[in-house]
Amino acid sequence: MYDILLIVHSWTRWFILVFAVLAIFKAFSGWMGQKPFSKQDNILGASFVGFIHLQTLLGGLLYFAFSPKGLQAIQEFGMKGVMQSAGTRYWAVEHITVMILAVIVAQTGRSLSKKATTDLQKHKKSVIFYTIALLLILSRIPWDSVRLFRY
Repeated sequence: MYDILLIVHSWTRWFILVFAVLAIFKAFSGWMGQKPFSKQDNILGASFVGFIHLQTLLGGLLYFAFSPKGLQAIQEFGMKGVMQSAGTRYWAVEHITVMILAVIVAQTGRSLSKKATTDLQKHKKSVIFYTIALLLILSRIPWDSVRLFRY
C-alpha cells in the first residue's frame, strides 16, 4: 500500500504544479488586463485547490499510517532524535508543516477570491495567494532526493 500511495502522491504533484501555473498565469493576465473573472478562472482555481486537497489526503495517509519517514519516525526516534537528523527532520516535520501551510494559503486565496466583489479583486487575490502557495510547495518538494516520475 505504501508504494502505491507514494507513486500516486508523487504523480499528483505534477497536476498541482500545472494547475498552479495555469491558474496564476490566467489570474495575472486578468488582473493586469482588467478582464472579467470568467468560468475558466474559477475552474482553474478550483482544480488547483482540489488537487492540493487530494494531495493532502494522500500525504496524510502516508504520514500517519504507511510511511516510515512520518509519524513512525517520531514514534521510533522521539522528537529529539528526529530533530537531530536533517533527513528525518525534513520528512517528519518540515515537509508536512510547510505543505499544510500551503494548503491553508491556497484555500484562503480561493475563498477570498470567490467572496471578492470586483473582478479585479478576484484576480488579484488569486494571484497573490496562489503564488505564495506555489512557492511554499516548490520549497518543500524534495527535488534532489526523489525521482521526478515514480513508477
